[in-house]
Amino acid sequence: MATETDAVVDSRTGFADWQAGVAGGVVGAAVMAALVVAMSPPTITVAIPALYGLSGGAAGITVHMTHGAVLGVGLAAVLRFAPVSESSTVLVVGAGLVWGVLTWVALAALVMPVWLGAVGFPNAPPLPNFAIPSLLWHAVYGGVLGVVYGVLR
Repeated sequence: MATETDAVVDSRTGFADWQAGVAGGVVGAAVMAALVVAMSPPTITVAIPALYGLSGGAAGITVHMTHGAVLGVGLAAVLRFAPVSESSTVLVVGAGLVWGVLTWVALAALVMPVWLGAVGFPNAPPLPNFAIPSLLWHAVYGGVLGVVYGVLR
């Protein structure tokens, strides 16, 4: 029995949309992590790994990069079905920026404080946590994700 996939592969780059999403998400998360480490190291070394009962910078970076890759695939899925032309770099980067802001609102401002409180993290941020530095970090993540996705697609 043959199986059929529905992945769209760009004939010029050889990347499927989800692969471009992973790559963009990883690169975006790496740039974001550099900003976070420069501005607020405990976010990466303490808070992010605490979501999973872990500690330390290596765990924080690993978790953060994984989240970035998964969210990159999420953007790829949205772009695949949204009325945004993937041939327009400006629209794809704009979609990435919007995606970054949406992840900030939903995940950083709402989910993360609840999650950290649920796992007993002693310094869980308030709910909601609309911290402006976090908005900057997530917007940069989304912008870089959009650029890399646009180039690979």
